[in-house]
Amino acid sequence: MNTWLAIGATALGCYAVKLAGLLVPAGAVERPLVKKLAALLPVALLAALTAQQTFADGHALVLDARAAGVAAAAVALLLRAPFLAVVAVAVVVTAGVRALTGCAPGQPT
Repeated sequence: MNTWLAIGATALGCYAVKLAGLLVPAGAVERPLVKKLAALLPVALLAALTAQQTFADGHALVLDARAAGVAAAAVALLLRAPFLAVVAVAVVVTAGVRALTGCAPGQPT
């Protein structure tokens, strides 16, 4: 498939999705259930992306230094640490586990 054809098809698809969103009646968008689901959707997508990036390597499920970093970040969140501290804890733990096990990113421990 030609690259420009793929770019054009993607642009048209994005425009069609945007147009479909504009055609939704205002009454349907103002319903409490729809508002609640729309508020939770970004959190669910971010959680799914985090899980996929943490526990998957291609088509395999792996537990490596990334999982340790996410677990440490979860503990920091439970202790109500500030966001930057949570990120720092995750980075330090991930780097520490990689240093101790000698594994590069993407290699199972």
